[in-house]
Amino acid sequence: MPLKIWVDADACPGVIKEILFRAAERWQVTTTLVANQLIRVPPSAHIRNLQVPKGFDVADNEIVLRVVAGDLAITADIPLAAQVIEKGGRALNPRGEFYSPENIAERLQLRDLMAQLRDSGVDTGGPAALSQADRQAFAKQLDKFLQANMANL
Repeated sequence: MPLKIWVDADACPGVIKEILFRAAERWQVTTTLVANQLIRVPPSAHIRNLQVPKGFDVADNEIVLRVVAGDLAITADIPLAAQVIEKGGRALNPRGEFYSPENIAERLQLRDLMAQLRDSGVDTGGPAALSQADRQAFAKQLDKFLQANMANL
């Protein structure tokens, strides 16, 4: 079964989507943006938009439902990444970092700790803005992944 890319598109930065659009064309890999709002995508046989109903985790649940072993999910959502990994998929965040069976438990624990701190009134700040180095790291990791996995098809 051919590799597919699933994008948690509601929160995915536009510059990352552009990198994904170029990769979808270059590698001819089906790339589906899943969101609860209409996301504009360029006309392409390889790029799709899947709009799901509004609601908490609806897009995440749709990705988990559709992802199969070997697929790639693009997400900064750590619980979603954990579910993708459980199904044998890979998960890459927009900063170019792969979540893995080796690091996902630690990421979930850190996420839960930060949520507890925020719930108790501690200002933990948010993530830093996506930098040029982040964009380059994402593009490099995506290309490396596609080179390794498309050669096997």
